[in-house]
Amino acid sequence: MMDHLSSVLGLGLFGVGLLAFTEKILPVPPSHVLLLFLGMTSARDGWALAVLLLVTMLGSGVGALFWYGLGHRLGTERADALAERFGKYVFLRFETYRRLAEAYRRNHFRASLAAQLIPTVRNYLPVAAGALRLPIFPFASATLLGILLWNVGFLVAGFLMREAGQKPADVGFRIMALVLVVEITFLALLRLAASGRFPVPWRARSSRDRR
Repeated sequence: MMDHLSSVLGLGLFGVGLLAFTEKILPVPPSHVLLLFLGMTSARDGWALAVLLLVTMLGSGVGALFWYGLGHRLGTERADALAERFGKYVFLRFETYRRLAEAYRRNHFRASLAAQLIPTVRNYLPVAAGALRLPIFPFASATLLGILLWNVGFLVAGFLMREAGQKPADVGFRIMALVLVVEITFLALLRLAASGRFPVPWRARSSRDRR
């Protein structure tokens, strides 16, 4: 896999943007592994790191807009059916998709931002945003902000690990384990939020709360 990544990176910044875009469409390798690899192999200094951040953010943003456009074209019913039928193949449970889609209805800016900080969900939940016909500007700005936060963390981590002389493969496995723990924790909190036992920032206030 690393050989294929190196071949695409031979195209320069265009290759970096292409990798960021295609990872949004099909997350192989996962974004955290890709970003760590880029930070460890392509960021020679702080300036190169900043350029990588900008290019990967734009590539991922275009990928998110692709899914938004697809959802907009499909509509809510067909988008839900697509997620229910194929979500399991990309490790996106339909229950998770449905709950976060409901969060979109309550506060689409915060939900769009939060979605970009959750593995797998960050790739495909823009379909729900498009299907719900969310305003494009708030969606795009929140999504780009979330992508920025996600990308900068892993790119900088990869850059620092390169300076420490650590091997990309070893680091990748550790990060994958960490991200898995974060994802499980978030999904557990999401279930609590759905049951009303845990508050979330995008939960709509009830009429009692507004009095």
